[in-house]
Amino acid sequence: MPSPKERARKISEIASGAVKAMESIEGKAEAAEEEKAVKPLDEVLGQAERAYVAYMDAQKQVANAYRENERLIAKAYRKAEETAKSAADEEIKDALKARDAAIAEALKAHGEAIAEAAKALQRAKASAEKACEETVDAAVGKRESAIAQAWQLRDETIEQAWNIYSKLSR
Repeated sequence: MPSPKERARKISEIASGAVKAMESIEGKAEAAEEEKAVKPLDEVLGQAERAYVAYMDAQKQVANAYRENERLIAKAYRKAEETAKSAADEEIKDALKARDAAIAEALKAHGEAIAEAAKALQRAKASAEKACEETVDAAVGKRESAIAQAWQLRDETIEQAWNIYSKLSR
């Protein structure tokens, strides 16, 4: 299929040929008048008719070339439009994949963070429980020691009181 430039060149050549034919006919007509050689009217009319037909054919070819050029330009535009649409669709698809991957990664990190937080909570609870037990055990030990000392002091104080009473009562 010839390119639009080649078609335009051919149309230009055809149009130039038609113009040259018209000029040739006009030149011949002028030459005939100058030479004062009389051609038969039928021959001049035939030449004029052939020149007109050639001109009309050239005009049709130019119109056809313009239509063909317009069709080719429209086809190229549709192809460029489809290429741009395909590229945009591919970029959108890639962007959606990237978004989905980022969301999945974020959800994974979120789950891991929750699991780690749950483990940390369990460790903190266990540590607090142990510290509480140790503190309670120490407090109970101190209480029992203080009670034991208080009973011992009481016993000593009662014994002293009986000793004093028994010395007095003797």
